[in-house]
Order: sequence, then structure tokens, then C-alpha cells
Amino acid sequence: MRISIQRVAGVASVLAASMLGVPAAAHVTVQPREATADSYFQLAFSVPHGCDGSATVAVRVKLPDGIISAKPQMKPGWNVDIKMKKLDTPKAGPHGGTVSEVVDEVAWRGGPLPDNLYDTFGMIVRLPDKAGQNLYFPIVQECEKGVHRWIEIPASGQDADKLREPAPFIRLKAKGQ
Repeated sequence: MRISIQRVAGVASVLAASMLGVPAAAHVTVQPREATADSYFQLAFSVPHGCDGSATVAVRVKLPDGIISAKPQMKPGWNVDIKMKKLDTPKAGPHGGTVSEVVDEVAWRGGPLPDNLYDTFGMIVRLPDKAGQNLYFPIVQECEKGVHRWIEIPASGQDADKLREPAPFIRLKAKGQ
């Protein structure tokens, strides 16, 4: 009996995902799922597959309002583009400074990341002081053929697991929790 390497890799990725608590029919996620409000935090966005067999060539992350500082991770074989936006009102920033513009979107382009492999895209951010709230990070995953738009944000009371392409999110907790 012959078993293809791709089939073994596929089974292995499903088993690994189940051990890590990631759904087998995975979508782009962010880890960890909880973070302390009003702190610096390292995020890891996991891209577990391509688009219907096609390799991923770009991952674009839209930052939610309230994040005043963001620094993306450099990845070999990928270019990083940072899109800024002006704030209506300057805010207190890191190191006692004032911030008049913030990162709006980070895009990694390159790879390609084959459909049967996964990778993570990292970012260090300064989280807002909004304990008890969820912060959503809409992501567009571009592939050689096709695209996934992980941009759906649940309405109040709606279960995010019921969405077709949900935006990854983190839950902000109070300091000391």
C-alpha cells in the first residue's frame, strides 16, 4: 500500500492542530487569545492553509482602533509594507511622546507559502486600555489563485464560530487577571 507524502502531511497537520486546540478546518487565527489591556504584547497570526490548494503570497492585517504602536516581524522571503493613518487628535504615545499617526495596516508579501504548510506572522503592539473588550484584526489572505477575506466580525450576541471567514481577535483583560 502506497501513501503519498501530501496525505501524511495533511493527516499530521490535522493531528497537530487538534493537539494545539486549533480547529482542523482552520482559519487564520491570532495567538494568544487573551492579553492585558494597556500593555505591549506580541501577537502571532497563524496562516494554516492557502486558497483551495493555491499558495499564499500576501497576508494583510488591518489594526483595530486604539493601537498606538505596532512593529511587524521581518520574515525571510517576504517584504513588509506598513500603511499609516493620521489621527484626528494626537494621543500620548510611548516614552512620553505624542503620536499623531498610527499603523493602519501591515502587509507581508512574498513567500510563497504552500497550501500544505503553515506559518506565523508576528507583530508587537501597544494595546489600548479597554479591558473586557475583544479586539478584531481583519485579515486578507491573497493566494496565487484566489483570496480569503477573514474580515467578518460577529454582531452583538452572535457566535464567531458561525461565521464563514471570521476575523481573528484577542480578548483584553484587566491588569492582574
